[in-house]
Amino acid sequence: MSLKVVGAGVGRTGTNSLKIALEQLLGQPCHHMFEVFADPSQMTGWTDAIEGRSVDWSTMPPGYVALVDWPGASFWPELSDANPDALVLLSVRDPEAWYRSASNTIFQSLDHATSDTRPWVETIRTLLRNRFSDQLDDPTAMMDAFVRHNDAVRTTIPASRLLEWSPGDGWEPICERLGLDVPDSPFPKSNDTNQWRADAGMPQLP
Repeated sequence: MSLKVVGAGVGRTGTNSLKIALEQLLGQPCHHMFEVFADPSQMTGWTDAIEGRSVDWSTMPPGYVALVDWPGASFWPELSDANPDALVLLSVRDPEAWYRSASNTIFQSLDHATSDTRPWVETIRTLLRNRFSDQLDDPTAMMDAFVRHNDAVRTTIPASRLLEWSPGDGWEPICERLGLDVPDSPFPKSNDTNQWRADAGMPQLP
């Protein structure tokens, strides 16, 4: 199954809302980091990619029509090349707001891995180190990596294939680029910071 949408935006840029929206629009599954935790058998293929072993990007990840969030977002060059007809969707937000959200969720969770999740968490640290930044406690370094990642997508992907999108943009830009009708329902809004923390068993923020 070829991807129709390659999400190049990293985690905490509205990717879970995008996942829900794309599944509604396309009627088929959209990949997200949550899929890896739900199906640990996927870890093998992603670990091969992260550690530099060969993978078949034309079938990666199998069974999905779209992809958003890490780990796939870090492999946007390979995925966009392997799916030349796919829309590349770069989800963005203000760098300071992104770092604040990511540091209160994803980055904290990496320090609280269970024995079951620790191998995968270490693999994600390798992904960040190799393709983003693993200086999680350094706001400047992480925001610089965020800007660098987004700029690389903007300068590499032709405008005819690229949609830069932020959560406030809603349905319209996505539907226009995919040639689909705009749903009557509100655009999904899910997985805010406290919801993420609750799902991860972390205390709520004031």
